[in-house]
Amino acid sequence: MTLFKEHKLSANQLLSFIPEALLEHLSTTTKVDHYSKVLHGKKIFYLLLFAILDNDRLSQRTLEDTFNGSVFKNLFNMDESETVRRSSISERLSKIDSSYFKEIFEFLYDKFSEHYTLGERHGHNLIRVDSTIVSHAASKLKQGIDHGSGKKMIKFSTCFDGILPAGVEVFDQQAYGSEDIALPEAIYKHVKKDPDHSNIYIIDRGLQSTRNMKDFSDRSLGFIARTKENRKFEETKNLMENDQQVDLGELMLVRDSQVNLYTGIAINNKKGNVHFRETKIETPFRLVVARSKAEQQKEYWFLTNNFELSAKQITDYYRRRWDIEVFFRFIKQELHVSHLVSLNKNGIEVMLYMTLIVAILILIYKKANGLGYKTAKRRLTTEIKELAIAIMIILSGGDPGKIFKT
Repeated sequence: MTLFKEHKLSANQLLSFIPEALLEHLSTTTKVDHYSKVLHGKKIFYLLLFAILDNDRLSQRTLEDTFNGSVFKNLFNMDESETVRRSSISERLSKIDSSYFKEIFEFLYDKFSEHYTLGERHGHNLIRVDSTIVSHAASKLKQGIDHGSGKKMIKFSTCFDGILPAGVEVFDQQAYGSEDIALPEAIYKHVKKDPDHSNIYIIDRGLQSTRNMKDFSDRSLGFIARTKENRKFEETKNLMENDQQVDLGELMLVRDSQVNLYTGIAINNKKGNVHFRETKIETPFRLVVARSKAEQQKEYWFLTNNFELSAKQITDYYRRRWDIEVFFRFIKQELHVSHLVSLNKNGIEVMLYMTLIVAILILIYKKANGLGYKTAKRRLTTEIKELAIAIMIILSGGDPGKIFKT
């Protein structure tokens, strides 16, 4: 059955990339099936996979209806006699081992990223890092980040390689409201998976800490970050040739310097009060300042520890940071990640990993078949549903070829 004949990759082929052997193996290496009679890890995985694709607005009620429906059960070879209630799904999400879903996510990312072309692999080494906040129904959360609105929020700090999500961390503690705390943790955990990496991490203005930047350099971790204008620095070397302005496309280079930055060191005085003493950090950084051609008064300041790239490469690489904003919009608008199905951290982590797994499948389907985001999701969902119908026709003794023309 070929629904979209011009496609190079079908839904059936895509689903085959998730081997049953992997799911069975993880069932034994993780604690995903402990204390579970019906909702085993594999069943929860397939339930969330199908439900995220099939529903515009996911909830525990829609998960209940999906599990109890014949289409889902026939598609994934489930027992027709098994049924579940919403309350069972809610409890299972709160306690199920989230590492099961994390390992499936990492398996799929590793599998597909191995097939990047040389050009894509170069772009793949530019890791965009940013956070998105989820606050829908957050007033019901047991724990979350309060940004002063009175609502509790959850932060997803994500690494994105320009094609696929490469890693994510879920934060619900108040300290992680600061990007200077959240983003380095997400970066270090990404680096830990690939200690021999040659990545350059592209970071927005949320991270400003000089101490974090020094730590990146101490760990030989490359970064390009946009920084606040007019931050204090000391120039140690002018890197511009003949002080001539350089054309950067929409921007004009006005400064390219090796600099030392300043930071505040906490000091306890005799009265026990804390004040901050300004201290210069001797680690060398590179400051690139560019001015907008369209708005002469508008400047963009970039900090990096890379002295090999040209100033144009630095600004061009930073522009690619926008890819992660497009990705966030995709998972919010098309996969409804902002709608929290579970209200505790474990359940949120499970749902997030499953959303990213579905996102990877859609993005691979999109790339292989030359489609847009919305079209890719719609066609993938249509193919999977018609695959389920074909299975039901076969099981009832009919011929799906009479309905689905090949």
